Amino acid sequence: MTTTRMQALARDDLPLHALATRLLAVAEAGLPAMYRPEDEAFAFTLAGSRAPDGSWRLERRGTSTRYAAITVLGARYLPEPRQRAVLGGHSAEEFTGLLVQRLPEVANLGDAALIAWAAAETGHPKLADALARTAALDADGGPRYTVEAAWVLSALAAARHSEAGGTELERRLSTARDRLLRARNAGSPLFPHATGPGLVPWYRAHVACFADQTYPLQALARTHASADGPGGDPEALAAADACAKRICELQGEGGQWWWHYDARPGRLVEGYPVYSVHQHAMAPTALFDLADAGGADFSAEIRRGLRWMTEVPELAVGSPGGTPSEPMILDDLGVTWRKVHRGDPRKAVRAGQGLASLARPGRRLALLDRLYRPASVDRECRPYEFGWMLHAWLGGAQ
Repeated sequence: MTTTRMQALARDDLPLHALATRLLAVAEAGLPAMYRPEDEAFAFTLAGSRAPDGSWRLERRGTSTRYAAITVLGARYLPEPRQRAVLGGHSAEEFTGLLVQRLPEVANLGDAALIAWAAAETGHPKLADALARTAALDADGGPRYTVEAAWVLSALAAARHSEAGGTELERRLSTARDRLLRARNAGSPLFPHATGPGLVPWYRAHVACFADQTYPLQALARTHASADGPGGDPEALAAADACAKRICELQGEGGQWWWHYDARPGRLVEGYPVYSVHQHAMAPTALFDLADAGGADFSAEIRRGLRWMTEVPELAVGSPGGTPSEPMILDDLGVTWRKVHRGDPRKAVRAGQGLASLARPGRRLALLDRLYRPASVDRECRPYEFGWMLHAWLGGAQ
């Protein structure tokens, strides 16, 4: 499919356009293998293991409601026959209907918000039910994990001009927007892991992850874009811009989108793992949505991050720039391996760097970096990775 995002990539970098086209083909080929027809659901993960003869075995494990909803958010951009090919024979709206039917059993706020977001984007007639379930799970006014709070805001922004919109939705949207904006430390452009105290232990409350940045900046950009009137929501857009600018300033030399940040001053805590989904999907979809909303253009950083998928400097053989010892994209299997990581036991590096930075922001324990090199590959692939990939590269203006 041709979209303005893919057209721009073809104009700016033909080899990267070929890479994005290749990745989209892998996503469409791989998603059917992640579908569990017996449950009419998507697996939580597809795990790969290698046999002695070198062949791969892929095993579906578990199921995930939120991953299914994210898959719909991406698959909805495909023509209907191709939607049905990746969604177990269902169109995006029909599959959203299956998720809406299961809402009474959904107890997680993030899952409910993603279903509501999918219902808004597919024009599902029971959008009001999905919004009501989200509101019920968000009713106590307590702190929320930032990612889930961002999904609530994205769902409300998507539903803003639907038949479910109105005064009550605007009130809830305003509350969700303000909750995200207030969560930041004064003077910091980054978002914490939770919107208030109580959910995260004190000794790591300052540590936030990459998802804690991309989902809020995306939600705030979409809030600005959905606002009535020519001015939109400049405060929301400014916050999204500032967050995006900072994570782009911290991007690695090899295009890596790093994993853990100190949300207080907006500095890096620990870079690894580097996740494929961040490189080919989550960073692009958030930064593209920001640009579409009238925010800053970070297309150069998007391209640099995408290039990591084939260069993978952590796995380079011989010298920097060498061929990776293992590919992250396996076209024949329909997977992209999940991440490159240190292989440290019990996430020791993250814990050590988090404690080191607690009292002195920016402090790092160099010994841990030397002891645990990032040369291990997590051979899993999850459906949401491909859902966001489709959303990133096929979304925007058609």
